[in-house]
Amino acid sequence: MNEHEPQRRRMIMQLRERYLKQDFLRFMLASMAAQWVFALYTMEDGIFVAKGVSELALSAVNLASPYVNFLFSISLLFAVGVSTIAAMYMGQGKFNEANRAFSQILVVLAVISLVLTLAVMLWPDVLAVFLGAGENVQPLVEEYLLHVGPFSICFLMVYSFEVLVKTDGYPKLALFAVTFGCLLNCVLDYLFVFCFSMGVGGAAFATGLSQLVLIFIYLFHFLGRRATLHFVRFSFDWKIFLRSVKIGIPSGLTEWSAGLTTFLFNHAIMACLGEEAIISYTILAYVNMIVVMSMAGIAQGAQPMISYYLGAGRKNVCQRLLFYAMISGGIISALAIAAVFCGADQMVALFISPENTALYTESVRVLKVFSLSFLFSGVNIIAAGYFTSVEAAVSSFLISVGRGFFTLAAALVLMIFVWGGKGIWWSALLSEFLCLSLTLFLAHRYRKKTFS
Repeated sequence: MNEHEPQRRRMIMQLRERYLKQDFLRFMLASMAAQWVFALYTMEDGIFVAKGVSELALSAVNLASPYVNFLFSISLLFAVGVSTIAAMYMGQGKFNEANRAFSQILVVLAVISLVLTLAVMLWPDVLAVFLGAGENVQPLVEEYLLHVGPFSICFLMVYSFEVLVKTDGYPKLALFAVTFGCLLNCVLDYLFVFCFSMGVGGAAFATGLSQLVLIFIYLFHFLGRRATLHFVRFSFDWKIFLRSVKIGIPSGLTEWSAGLTTFLFNHAIMACLGEEAIISYTILAYVNMIVVMSMAGIAQGAQPMISYYLGAGRKNVCQRLLFYAMISGGIISALAIAAVFCGADQMVALFISPENTALYTESVRVLKVFSLSFLFSGVNIIAAGYFTSVEAAVSSFLISVGRGFFTLAAALVLMIFVWGGKGIWWSALLSEFLCLSLTLFLAHRYRKKTFS
C-alpha cells in the first residue's frame, strides 16, 4: 500500500455518505443473512437428529447448544471490539494500527480455544450436568460435546472472521461464506446422521467440519492483496486488548443471551415441567434464535459504519443510522410475530410429528405465547449494539446483562410463583418489557449528554 492509499480509501468512504441509506441496507442485509445462516447451523442439527435419531436426541442438541453459543459469544466479544477499533482507525487513515489490532486478537482467540477444548474433552460429564442434562439424556449430551469440542477453535475464528471481513469492506464475501458453510453442514448432517448412523455425534461433527472449511475461505481473503486488514507481526498490546474487551463485552453478552436464555429456561423447565417440555422449548428456542440473530445482524451491519462516522466526527450521521436500524428492527419484529401466528403448526411439524398430538399441540401454543416477546427484544438488542458502536460500553453492558440474565431470572421467578410451570412461557415477554424500560432511560440519558 502506497502512502496515499489510506487517504484514497478515506475519501471514498466520505463520498459514500450521500448514499447512506443504500450503504446501510447493503451492510445490514448481508449481516442479517449471515446471522440467519449461523442460526440454521444449530437448527439443521436439531432437524436431522429429530428425524434421524429421536425426539430425545433433539433435546440433547438443545441442552448442548449453550456451549456452542458461548463459543460464538466469546468470538463476537473480541471481533466487535476489534472491528470497532479498526473501523475508527481506518476512518482516521491509521491502517497500521488497525492491522495490529486485527492480528493480536486472532492470537488471543487461538489461545482461548485451546483452553476450552481441553476442558470439554476432559470433563464432558461435568459440563453435561451443568447444562441441565437429566439421567436419560446425559449420554447424548456428552456425545455431542465430545464431537464438537475439538472444533472449538473453528467456532471462535469463523465468527470473528465473519465480522472482520465486513469491517474490511466485503459484506458479500461474508454472506457467501456462511451460506456455503450452511449448505455444506446440511449435506454432512445427512451423511453422518442418516448414511453413517453416527447419531448426535455425527451432527456435531458435521457442524465442526463445515466451520473448518470456512476458516480457509476467510484466510484466502485476508492473505490476499485486495484485503485492507492484513496479518502483521504479533506483539501484545494491553491497551488494545482491554479496549477491545470493554467495547465488545456488551455484544458478546447479547450473543450469549440466546444461550443463557436457553440455559435458564432448561433448568426452570426441568424443575417444573419435566424432560418432555424441553422438546417444546427446543423448537421455541430455535425460532427465538432466528429473531435474536436477525436483530444482532441489524446492529452488527450498522456497527462499522457508525464507528467509522464517529471516528470522522459525524455524530449526526450516527443518529440517522440508528433510526434506520430501529425501523428495520420494528419491521422484522412484526413479520416474525405474524409468521409464528400464521405458521406455528408448520414450524413445529419440522421437529415433531402431528401424530404425537399432546406434545405437538402444546408446542404450537407455547410458541405463539413466547413470540410476543419479539415486540420489545429488537429495540433492546439494537440499542445495545448502537451503544457499543459509539463506545458507550456501560450502557450497552447494562442492557445486555439486563435482558440476558437479571430481568429474565426475575421474570421466571415471578411467573412461576404466580402461575406455576405454565408461567414459564410468559416470562420472556415480561423480561423484555422490563429491559425496555432500562433501554429507554439509558437512551434518554445518552442523548441529553451528547447533544445538549
